[in-house]
Amino acid sequence: MLIGALAQKTDCEVVTIRYYEKEGLLPEPARSPNNYRLYDTSHIERLRFIRHCRSLDMTLAEIRFLLDLQDRPTQDCSEVAALLEAHILEVENRIQTLLELKTHLLDLQSN
Repeated sequence: MLIGALAQKTDCEVVTIRYYEKEGLLPEPARSPNNYRLYDTSHIERLRFIRHCRSLDMTLAEIRFLLDLQDRPTQDCSEVAALLEAHILEVENRIQTLLELKTHLLDLQSN
């Protein structure tokens, strides 16, 4: 499939797909005789994984790390546990900050 079809199937902008390729998050696609990029279902799955991670506010470095582990499943998974624990703590801190903001807004609203 061409890049436009991949973008449509994954609800992702073409420029973002090219950026992820440039960053090494998406593998280089095959090329057609007229030099168009040709994507397959593995690109769809990987791009959906990347987008899901981004929706969880993971950095590209964190995503790259997870993809590397996914590509080489014999690696030690203890680093994944540490990465996820750090991300969980970050989310908990963000939740606390948002709850404090909510309290302030409710105070303002009641005045």
